[in-house]
Amino acid sequence: MKKINIIKKNEDYNRIIRNIKPYKYHNFIIYLERIDDPIYHFGFSIGKKIGNAVTRNRLKRQIKSILDEKNYQNGFNCIIMVKKTVLEQSFQDMRTDLLKLVENLEIIKEKCDEK
Repeated sequence: MKKINIIKKNEDYNRIIRNIKPYKYHNFIIYLERIDDPIYHFGFSIGKKIGNAVTRNRLKRQIKSILDEKNYQNGFNCIIMVKKTVLEQSFQDMRTDLLKLVENLEIIKEKCDEK
């Protein structure tokens, strides 16, 4: 995932979380904000209760690698929060849940014929 596609500012996190209704699915809470921007952004929130810095960074890397598997439409901000129960899941289960959730949000580009 490119750095340009990541939400960095605290004020953006606060605005989105305060104004947008969350989607909840198993171990994830997702806030999706539609915007008029030629690019999409993802943000990640993993609390200190989940584990130490090594564990939290590993989860962020795993989530980013899962999200990189798909191509996304432009014009949205998405914040992904992770619940503590995600530590009990395998990577494959986490991948399945997250991809199903992203498909339900309808932010994935239509598939093109690959050659």
